[in-house]
Amino acid sequence: MTHADQPPELPGDTCTHYGVARCLLSTNRSLLPTAHVVVFHHRELQTRRAHLPLAQRPRGQPWVWASMESPSHTHGLHRLRGIFNWVLSYRSDSDIFVPYGRLEPRSGPAPPLPPKSHLAAWVVSNFQERQQRAQVYWQLARHLRVDVFGRASGRPLCSDCLVPTVARYHFYLSFENSQHRDYITEKFWRNALWAGTVPVVLGPPRATYEAFVPPDAFVHVDDFSSTRELAEFLSSMNESRYRGFFAWREQLRVRLLTDWRERFCTICARYPYLPRGQVYEDLEGWFQA
Repeated sequence: MTHADQPPELPGDTCTHYGVARCLLSTNRSLLPTAHVVVFHHRELQTRRAHLPLAQRPRGQPWVWASMESPSHTHGLHRLRGIFNWVLSYRSDSDIFVPYGRLEPRSGPAPPLPPKSHLAAWVVSNFQERQQRAQVYWQLARHLRVDVFGRASGRPLCSDCLVPTVARYHFYLSFENSQHRDYITEKFWRNALWAGTVPVVLGPPRATYEAFVPPDAFVHVDDFSSTRELAEFLSSMNESRYRGFFAWREQLRVRLLTDWRERFCTICARYPYLPRGQVYEDLEGWFQA
């Protein structure tokens, strides 16, 4: 398998490290005529920093469209009609489904929860008033103190500081920048669950989250008739009830799936089961649905 127009600095690599045998990733474009699969990352196609080598494409060679962005931040799909055979994304109905994270069985006892000294935190870099998360935040902040970090707040956190910072909080606002099918990002998996705090989620419906984690592992904004009611629930939490949010940690652990090499290696793992002859004639219609 070769990979074209990849995120920067992705080296060619075998996939044995990720438990996938007989799979080679390569960014060597001269291998295009003989590659079993070619994968394109949409960000480069969207910004037109890369192009599709349609004239050099061997007949019958499967091409994969890859993106982990939401439809709200994905543009130019109308130019990609009738080109791609398979899709790699966070959508559970993708041909190659790669979520941002998942729960796996734990071996050994769970580590202790980080000590808590504050109530609620939010880290946001791209704050736009038109986003639903901004509107919910302003409403919630009328009734509850929320410590805000990130570039948008003027309190940026270094990459290694985010998790230790939010781990001191009881709750973390895992507010997605847009609400779409299955769009549950690192804001939920890393910033909250992995950090050892309870996510307060704004994203897809509760049932979508419950497909991936136990129903008592998070708080959903939709569970409340108002932000005042949500604020009262969070601020009145007793220790016993709070500990109940972490019952899953006794048997399960968070596995973060953020390495693009691992994501691409998943194509090889799925390769024997992928539909041959399939073409996305309306990729935009499928993804924007």
